[in-house]
Amino acid sequence: MNSFFAMLSRMKYIDRWGLMNNTKTENISEHSLEVAILSHALVHIANVRLGEQLDADRAAVIGMFHDAGEIITGDMPTPIKYYNPEIKRAYKAIEKVAENKLLSLLPEDLRAIYRPVLSNEDEVLERYVKAADKLSALIKCIEEVRMGNNEFLKAKESTEMAIHAMKLPALNIFMEECMPAYYLTLDELG
Repeated sequence: MNSFFAMLSRMKYIDRWGLMNNTKTENISEHSLEVAILSHALVHIANVRLGEQLDADRAAVIGMFHDAGEIITGDMPTPIKYYNPEIKRAYKAIEKVAENKLLSLLPEDLRAIYRPVLSNEDEVLERYVKAADKLSALIKCIEEVRMGNNEFLKAKESTEMAIHAMKLPALNIFMEECMPAYYLTLDELG
């Protein structure tokens, strides 16, 4: 039985930001769509503005699947996941087991198609997906702070620092040109 896609549909049941008081919950399905959109945008910015020749569509697909393993592992909060090198290594190993479990749910002839996107095997595009993941986290922090939830102030600050430390030119362009709009109301966006 091929249960891979049915298992993926369960992404909507895995909530993010579990240690934080949220005004609105966010699940990994919602988050993964946003990461896919942002990955696609960052790669297009890199191609058009910086002369890169990267596959934006592939970046979007990697973004869609970047947290699929959390169906099995759950969402591990960032402060815990990166608390120390030993925990980080252990969590990477757990992620690999989860990826392999998901792959085992596919028919053999489809596994080679999904392995590279579940395992994030493209190191160049992975940088853009990681940047998009951070942007998605920043957007969540901005939304929460705008709703008066000061619980996200420190997370917003540390996420902004992490984005700055990535030193990815396309990300810097997005931050300068696109991020200010996330502070606007719906009426101001139009």
